[in-house]
Amino acid sequence: MSLPELTFSDDQAEAHDRVADLLRAAGVDLDDALLTPMSDGKSQVFAVTGKAGSGKTMLLAALYKALEEAGVDVVSGDWEGKRRRDRRTLAILAPTNKAASVLRTRGVPATTIHRILYTPVYDPEYEKIAEWLAGNGEKPEIEGLTDEALERARVFYEANKSIPGALAAAGLRGSDFITGWKRRDDPLDIGFVDESSMLDEKQFDDLREIFPTLILFGDPAQLAPVGQSGKMVFDTLGDMRKIELSRIHRQADDNPILDLAHALADPQLGFEQFEQMIVDAARHDDRVVVAPRVNADLMARSPVLVWRNKTRVRLIRAFRGAFDAPDTALLPGEPLICDGIELPLKHRKKRIDLEARGLIKGAQCVYLGPGRKPGFSRLYVFGAEDPQVSAASIIKIELPDEEEPFIPFAARMGAAFLHGAAVTIHKAQGSQWPEVQVFAPDIYAASRAGRMEAGLPLWKRLTYVAITRAETRLHWCTRYALARPEGALGTADLSAPAAPLQLETQEDG
Repeated sequence: MSLPELTFSDDQAEAHDRVADLLRAAGVDLDDALLTPMSDGKSQVFAVTGKAGSGKTMLLAALYKALEEAGVDVVSGDWEGKRRRDRRTLAILAPTNKAASVLRTRGVPATTIHRILYTPVYDPEYEKIAEWLAGNGEKPEIEGLTDEALERARVFYEANKSIPGALAAAGLRGSDFITGWKRRDDPLDIGFVDESSMLDEKQFDDLREIFPTLILFGDPAQLAPVGQSGKMVFDTLGDMRKIELSRIHRQADDNPILDLAHALADPQLGFEQFEQMIVDAARHDDRVVVAPRVNADLMARSPVLVWRNKTRVRLIRAFRGAFDAPDTALLPGEPLICDGIELPLKHRKKRIDLEARGLIKGAQCVYLGPGRKPGFSRLYVFGAEDPQVSAASIIKIELPDEEEPFIPFAARMGAAFLHGAAVTIHKAQGSQWPEVQVFAPDIYAASRAGRMEAGLPLWKRLTYVAITRAETRLHWCTRYALARPEGALGTADLSAPAAPLQLETQEDG
């Protein structure tokens, strides 16, 4: 078999061949770039698993490129164009905005599972622009839109392949061209799912309904979704339907963070020995830092990762105190974590709208300031393709030793948020930050608790997930202490799209 122009490891090459065989059986031949119409055969699921540094993302990207070159259409979740009988499609998915954005920075057009389950309904006039941008129609004439605006849209789309982003570049807002959202009725074709260790059984069943061919990419060393007894969805697949990759040292580039992560596989390794390994690594490499205090400035954009909820609440309290945040209001620049949507069933369309724009449970946001209506917030949603939204918000800030949270302001219903300066390691899965702070006293407490999860000490699973969230530098924070910030909170570091999409969800109705 002819492989893409990449140097694969032996197990990557085997995984590529096995996925290619599965795709060939589904009517997509990567060798000959031959496509046959999708059949109504039974669904196929295959999993590519491996720990951090094993090359899962490299393999996913190579398979995406090969499918695109073979003529398979990539579905982004924002626009699909007119259906063709002989069309073959691929969607690349991740459970969270942040995980999808990590893939997009590597040239892979990923979207969230929510954006595939629910599709936008466009105003008919703007459908003409979308068809033109996608190469399926003539350049339209739209009242109020100049040729210069359409050219801006075309240039943006060529670079980013995002219809909403292109329309925003033309000077339009989301409310101009998206009139609503609907649950997907028709199945798609081939689905790649990154960070599949995060999938729960309901999400897995939804994806199998939509995709006859489903390829999962996941890390078996991460934490399983809450409520699944330590099991991940790919654990139930037989050996013929999954393959595990090993670490590729030449790709890892002697990364000390990955060295530490893989050392956790040693069954004889205890917490004290592991912490000494961190101290030794920090002496020789500035990518590992042993910090006696938590860095308040870093917390504004990359949360401290903890195990215990009480630690999270106390660190958030200390963070707000360090920045002189008032008890009755939020400061622009404070980080938030979406805790779900609080809307009654009759407002299902509004829920879909909020989720489709990135406000799904676990989404990381920054508070930009109050919205135009009481109870509304302007927010920056990390990882969303159109990151600035204004939404009815219910913001809760938990306090140490208090049952009821402090609520600086709230709409009667809308998107609910917790403070995001510190988060549990479970909620951090699927995300990465350039620098990550791990609160070591919590890891020590987990080691003393002696708990096991899926045959491994819980402290090792927690540590593995926490330290592999760091892209370039790991801070191992050893004490209950917070260093004073060097500057004030702000929002100048947050880039904005050409014309931010606005979402004004009415509270009544």
